[in-house]
This record gives sequence, C-alpha cells and structure tokens, in this order.
Amino acid sequence: MKRDGERVRVLLRRLEGNDLPVPAKATPGSSGVDLRACIGEPVELGPGERRLIPTGLSLALPPGYEAQVRPRSGLALETGLTMLNTPGTIDADYRGEIGVIAVNLGAAPVTIRRGDRIAQMVVQHVPDLELIEVKELPASRRGEGGFGSSGIG
Repeated sequence: MKRDGERVRVLLRRLEGNDLPVPAKATPGSSGVDLRACIGEPVELGPGERRLIPTGLSLALPPGYEAQVRPRSGLALETGLTMLNTPGTIDADYRGEIGVIAVNLGAAPVTIRRGDRIAQMVVQHVPDLELIEVKELPASRRGEGGFGSSGIG
C-alpha cells in the first residue's frame, strides 16, 4: 500500500533526436514505466541474436536509488524477445544513455521499430551497505547447501 507522500523524484533528459513519449506507467498499479526503442531504422534480431537498443534517455537518480531495466513479460511470451543482464542496473551516479540489451530467444526473427515498448524500468531503494569481515558466519538451518538443497516444489 502506498504511503502518503511517498514519491521519488527522478530527473529525466531526452537526448537529441528523441521525440518519443516520456516513459509513463501503463496503469496506476504498474511497478515500472515502459522504455521505448529510440532507433532510426528497424532492427531485426534473428533467433539467438542480441543487440544494444538505445532509448534516447538519460537519468539522474537520487542517492540511495537505482533503476532496474527488465523485460516486458507479454513481449517475451509472444515473440521470445527479452533482455540480457536482467535486471540491468542503472546506478544513481550514471548520466549516460540508457541502453537495453535485447536478445531474441524465440524461433523466428523479431523486428524492433522506433517507439516500440521494449523493456520496463523500475526504480528501487538501495540501502547503504557495510560489509563486515568475520572468521566464521553464524549457523543457519540451510547451512552451505547450494542449488536444489532446499528441495523441489
């Protein structure tokens, strides 16, 4: 539930040549905003191909926040287009263009056109981290069990 007054202000800059709509939530309950392909010509990705797709946007996030770039689930299901390095992290001190590493995991070519909504961006709070080196860690029920150690199902 949203608390009163809870709002994060993020500065957004459209880069030269970007006349696309400003990212916005698709519905009031959406977690993120859609990112669009800011490309001059269509890009076709064959099965297994990947390409960096520019968005024509840069951000200034407040300290203590990051933006995560994630795939759009409907696009992934329908076409096999998803994002590598998911979620991609945009650090608070990064001021360059947001790029989306698109990959076609489907069986047929996928064409990305200017203005296509290709990914979503979610802004998250990132607490300050203090790593404390110790000789031993406290015991836990799981212990050192790795992949699959907690069971299946």
